[in-house]
Amino acid sequence: MTNGKKARGKTAYINARLLDPASGLDAPGALLSDGETIADVGPRLFGDGVPEGIETVDCKGLCLSPGLVDMRVQLREPGEEHKGTLASGGLSAAAGGVTTMVCLPNTDPVIDDMSVVEFVARRARKLGLAKVYPYGAVTKGLEGKELAELGMLAESGAVAFTDGVKAVANAKVMRRALSYAATFGLLIVQHSEDPSLAEGGAMNAGETSTRLGLPGIPAVAEVIMAARDIRLAEDAGTRLHLGHISTAAALDVIRKGKERGVQITCDTAPPYFALNEMAVGEYRTFAKLSPPLRAEPDRMAVVEGLKDGTIEVIASDHAPQDEDSKRLPFAQAAFGGVGLETLLPIALELYHNGHMSLIDVLAKMTCNPARLLGLNAGTLDKGAPADLTLFDPDQGWKADADRFLSKSKNSPFDGRPVQGRVLRTVVDGRTVYQFES
Repeated sequence: MTNGKKARGKTAYINARLLDPASGLDAPGALLSDGETIADVGPRLFGDGVPEGIETVDCKGLCLSPGLVDMRVQLREPGEEHKGTLASGGLSAAAGGVTTMVCLPNTDPVIDDMSVVEFVARRARKLGLAKVYPYGAVTKGLEGKELAELGMLAESGAVAFTDGVKAVANAKVMRRALSYAATFGLLIVQHSEDPSLAEGGAMNAGETSTRLGLPGIPAVAEVIMAARDIRLAEDAGTRLHLGHISTAAALDVIRKGKERGVQITCDTAPPYFALNEMAVGEYRTFAKLSPPLRAEPDRMAVVEGLKDGTIEVIASDHAPQDEDSKRLPFAQAAFGGVGLETLLPIALELYHNGHMSLIDVLAKMTCNPARLLGLNAGTLDKGAPADLTLFDPDQGWKADADRFLSKSKNSPFDGRPVQGRVLRTVVDGRTVYQFES
């Protein structure tokens, strides 16, 4: 584990398989960083050897890509530091190859005020780990009633707006938010779940929930909210992003909205294409997520949505919970799972299982989220920040939550054999993580 505070001089990364989804580059070659930026990159770089005085990292033929951009993370600071902090989240991100995180506003106090936006940005800069950009709240206190000061929050650094793990349930409030967003070029991100249908539910409604005697959250709760918001966005003529989509029905209405020309994008998270509701097993609370793990046909539909481009982004949906919140009967346990350190290896299952090419999988965690949120990240272009991930796509290991750097250990993938190991993570030219076997 390394956390270098000082930007390096020049570093040459040689013998790499360069993977840059933004440009389509997938070729053997080298990259030169100079201070905080990428100075040069390409297949023929250092063909005559590396000049003296330049630090050299031999990538040994492994994959060098832009650092991952994770657009859905809960960092728990300020307010719930017993579950996670900006420091523990930064370490966990670095171990997962994530160099840029966008954090949800459901902190205490809520990120509905400029001072909280500035606190998060300042604290993350001081730590010098993964870069952190905050979402602003759509409504004051996440209460779904009164719009937050979206314009002022945007000016102080909020990159988009969401009520986090809550849907903006009131259609009039959502319509007002989308109209405001249309005027000022802002992006609203919605948690697509009708709260009146989801209330009191613990897992996906269906045969398994009935057998386990657990109250269910119906798949229709997602599609109803998605369909409503797509219509509202269409009416407002603005962009809308739907977070962690988990059902075939919601993907169907998103596809139809796109065909009509609605400016809609969406993301999903690894649990929704790598697990189904059977992972709940005998009341395993680490598999209690929001939205819940769905039936197998929904999981397959999410894989299809990733393949055909309906889903543009894969985010970790990192939601740390302390032991006391998870060591409860299933119905009372908290929702959420940690995901930063399993984001890359679980996403790589799409590649290993032959669903997608390696570069297409990486696009969903690099250039796609960066473009969506207007971030200077996710590319190996000359002049871009030297945010890099070196990884071995084939190295096998077993996910062991006890060894994660995350403060909380509630992983739905605990014990799962995976393929794909992050070996080095570089932020602004500094190595912030190096795997030590």
